[in-house]
Amino acid sequence: MADNYRIVMEVSEDSRDLGEPKDDPFLLKFIQHKKICIQCHDNPDADAVASGYALYKFYESYGIDVQFIYSGHNKITKPNLLLMIKALEIPIQYVTSLPECDLLFLTDCQYGSGNVTYFEAPEIAIIDHHQCGMMQKENYWIKSNLGSCATAVWAQLCKVGYPVNEDLNLSTALYYGLYMDTNQFEEIYHPLDKDMRDYLQTKEQLLFQLMNTNLSLEELGIASVALNNKIYDAEYRFALLPVATCDPNILGIISDFVIQVEEINSCIAFNPNSGGYKISIRSCDKEMKANEMAEYICKGIGNGGGHLTKAGGFIAMNLLKEKYQEQPIEDVLKERMIAYHDAFEIIYAKDYTIDLTGMERYQKKRIIVGVVMANEFLKEGTPVLVRTLEGDVDLIVEEDLFFMVGIEGEVYPIRREKFERSYELITGDPDMNMEYAPNVRNNIDGEVYQLMRYMKTCVATGTTKICAKKLDHNVKVFTAWDEDKYYRGVLGDYLVVREDDLHDIYVVRGDIFLKTYERI
Repeated sequence: MADNYRIVMEVSEDSRDLGEPKDDPFLLKFIQHKKICIQCHDNPDADAVASGYALYKFYESYGIDVQFIYSGHNKITKPNLLLMIKALEIPIQYVTSLPECDLLFLTDCQYGSGNVTYFEAPEIAIIDHHQCGMMQKENYWIKSNLGSCATAVWAQLCKVGYPVNEDLNLSTALYYGLYMDTNQFEEIYHPLDKDMRDYLQTKEQLLFQLMNTNLSLEELGIASVALNNKIYDAEYRFALLPVATCDPNILGIISDFVIQVEEINSCIAFNPNSGGYKISIRSCDKEMKANEMAEYICKGIGNGGGHLTKAGGFIAMNLLKEKYQEQPIEDVLKERMIAYHDAFEIIYAKDYTIDLTGMERYQKKRIIVGVVMANEFLKEGTPVLVRTLEGDVDLIVEEDLFFMVGIEGEVYPIRREKFERSYELITGDPDMNMEYAPNVRNNIDGEVYQLMRYMKTCVATGTTKICAKKLDHNVKVFTAWDEDKYYRGVLGDYLVVREDDLHDIYVVRGDIFLKTYERI
């Protein structure tokens, strides 16, 4: 794909630009209240404690009378949480009745859900990252594609310019909340999660202590039972590991251990969780990305994502029962794992002889897109990380390196010579609709640059011709320039090949293809 290195690897974004309308930030809607009670779910985890603590600190800074509570049958007993609360001076308190307040603000849970004690309250607000089980309202900010509720709160704090890093207790809490809710960052896939992880300053020695107080003797026994109860499929070389109810972090420990077995190429550890099942996925086969496996397994019944080799997800009980009635979860997972293995044609472009039958000729439309000249704000030789919603990729800045920015914020590098052959600079504003504004991080000093701030506009000249066809089946394309990572194409996407190089084969998402290419 000589001049079109489309980035599809990992994921991230600038925390201060959420791709939303420029209305009043969510947290500022409630600063007129005199008494706010922040409630997290029963049996709190690190993410619930961290996100609630952040809300507490924010509203306290406005002089509001704030309390941070949880309820349920059990008080917090896990040693890592007790250490977190004590060391970071988090004022969370256990209650059996709601303290007096004029706003009940729920975090890491949703009002009326089974995992949080119900209290009558004069007004309700919610910030959460779980799948939405209720009608969205203006007082609810629910982002189910984020890895932690701590990220959701941090993103909102950034919007209002709250100085998180000036409070090491707070920044450490947020970092640890994300760390624990994404299985030690192994199931992190949204760019905002990555941005928060990279941005926050922490108490490193305390984090080291917290990270090493996660496994109890009881949980060691749970892991042992799970290993003995594994379900193995010899044909597809995968294992399923049913795990008793426990801290979700244990799933990652189990799946990390199992993927080391010679006969196993992929595995899923799973257990019952509030409202459904938590899953942890591992893969050591380059033809099966763990993050895509997680998306496939959870499609229609939950959500999932992560890294190339490590991923995770959540399957919602109500969606599972709606689709599979009383079918056991292990049968559903096995059925979906087999379907995933059989669902894709594998194409190695370097050796593939493409059949042009049924393919039509296209060229890029003259729609306005963006281009950024890397050497205008970065020195030649600087190692950088390009972060977009599609993924992260590492590059070295060279004198002729440009970044193309597409209509949905997709980014790919291009050489000056190829840019000048394929595009021309113009004046005008591109019609872009992006969930996440792409950025570039200097890997030497950590400074982050918003690509949109340096972007010029351009249009295609029409000199590059391609052949393309709409996919009627799923494919995984290993491009000629990278035989270790594939690009996934699903029904409705387009398989594309350059006319001047029949081994330059790649995939373009269906909606983007129709917006950016026209038939010749």
